[in-house]
Amino acid sequence: MKKILLCCAAGMSTSLLINKMKAEAEKRGLEVEIRAEPLEKAKGEFAKADVVLLGPQVKYALPEAKKVAEENNINIDVINMVDYGMMNGSKVLDQALELLK
Repeated sequence: MKKILLCCAAGMSTSLLINKMKAEAEKRGLEVEIRAEPLEKAKGEFAKADVVLLGPQVKYALPEAKKVAEENNINIDVINMVDYGMMNGSKVLDQALELLK
């Protein structure tokens, strides 16, 4: 099972996105664990993930978060702002899966 970690500011809108991503993964028959953590707590959780996606509201933290991700041998990226704003679980799931390749 692949583990996807989303990093956010507070988690309200991210939890909606997670639900849409989980529904899409279920539709596709994919076994994934998707969860979100506030950015500061999330850095300590990177080692438990296979891929990390930052919400657009915390993209400023990418350089520092990238160092932590590299130390844990995982890929990291920022969620596309339009996909996040539209709560497009399918596209964000695709982004995470692409990073897993």
